[in-house]
Amino acid sequence: MDTAYVHGYTEPETRRLGDQADTLAELLHAGTAYPAGSRVLEAGCGVGAQTVHLVARSPGAHLTAVDVSEASLHQARTRVEGVDFRQADLFALDGEYDHVFVCFVLEHLPEPEKALAHLKTLLRPGGTITVIEGDHGSAFFHPRSEAAQAAIGCLVRLQADAGGDALIGRRLHPLLTGAGFGDVAVAPRTVYADASRPDLVAGFTRDTFTAMVEGVGETAVARGLITQERWDHGVADLHRTTREDGTFHYTFFKATGSKL
Repeated sequence: MDTAYVHGYTEPETRRLGDQADTLAELLHAGTAYPAGSRVLEAGCGVGAQTVHLVARSPGAHLTAVDVSEASLHQARTRVEGVDFRQADLFALDGEYDHVFVCFVLEHLPEPEKALAHLKTLLRPGGTITVIEGDHGSAFFHPRSEAAQAAIGCLVRLQADAGGDALIGRRLHPLLTGAGFGDVAVAPRTVYADASRPDLVAGFTRDTFTAMVEGVGETAVARGLITQERWDHGVADLHRTTREDGTFHYTFFKATGSKL
């Protein structure tokens, strides 16, 4: 499975993933709980940032968490116990599961349709899939800034050049139906942060989204997508949204489907 993980595997990225998962746990995981004894596959668990919350909400489920990166799995094993962590390519997975959970994975795959079709073969009849993805086109904020939008656009471009899609959230319904899932339902999960929500301002606007954009700055400038001056301006304006009079909005999309 070729992946386009444009954010890299650095220690700051590991911290960012943890901050994101913890800050957004209720928003993203609300409504997701698996029965005791059920067999659950988390495909693309990374460093285990989401695995922690899956285990907390479904303590009696049998969770298998798989990732292609052994380094990421090493960190995942230190985060949470009681999980069967395995290193494997998504397309090499076999077995049968009652439920599949996929979070922030499809955006990094050049062929998400094929990935979903393969995951469907791992579900028992009547089994379910849950997919969560973001969409960087949903980011808007106050004060407005063309430079900040340009910086975000660099991240979208870099991910596209690597074979991924940072705008994939809006595609989840056609992707799941195209892969043959039934009962597909997609719902937006919106983050809105302003001065009345300081935890979201720090945990999401600053430590998740802006940190994610900042992480690709050196590459964006080196590839000539943006000048250093405009990049610095854009990042500064993203940080500006965390001040007392700033606001920030972003939408994730959560999709569910079943194997008929």
